[in-house]
Amino acid sequence: MRRVSGGTEVYLLDTNIFLELLLKQDESASVQALLSNKNPDVLHISDLAFHSIGIILYQKHSAHLFSLFVRDLFGEGGITILGLDSEDMLRLEHVAAAFQLDFDDAYQYVVAEKFDLMLISFDTDFDRTDRNRIIPANI
Repeated sequence: MRRVSGGTEVYLLDTNIFLELLLKQDESASVQALLSNKNPDVLHISDLAFHSIGIILYQKHSAHLFSLFVRDLFGEGGITILGLDSEDMLRLEHVAAAFQLDFDDAYQYVVAEKFDLMLISFDTDFDRTDRNRIIPANI
C-alpha cells in the first residue's frame, strides 16, 4: 500500500525530473505540468538528488539556476527533502545487487521504499525493480 496524503498518491521525484526542466530538455513541458498540477505536499526529493542537481548545475556554470530551483521549489509550502539514516544506508548494497542499480538509483529506491512513495523518473533502470517508476506524462 502506498502512502497517501489526503487520498492522493505521494511521489519521489528523481534527479532527472528536475534536470529535464532546468536544462529545458525534451520532456520539460510534462515536468512543468506535473509541478504545476500537483500540490507540493505530495512531492518529495531525496537529499542525494537535491545535492546532485546542485553539483550538475554548478559544473555547467549555471549556479543561478540552482538558486532559482531552491527558491521556486522549496519556498513556502514547498517540496520536502528526504534522506536516509545510517541503518538505511546498509540496505543500499542489497538493493543495488538485487536490481543491478548503481549507487544513486539504489539510494532513490531505498528512499521511495522507506517512505512508501511512488517514484517519478525517466531512468529505465527502475523498470527492473519491484517498485517500477512513472513518467510525468502518465500522472
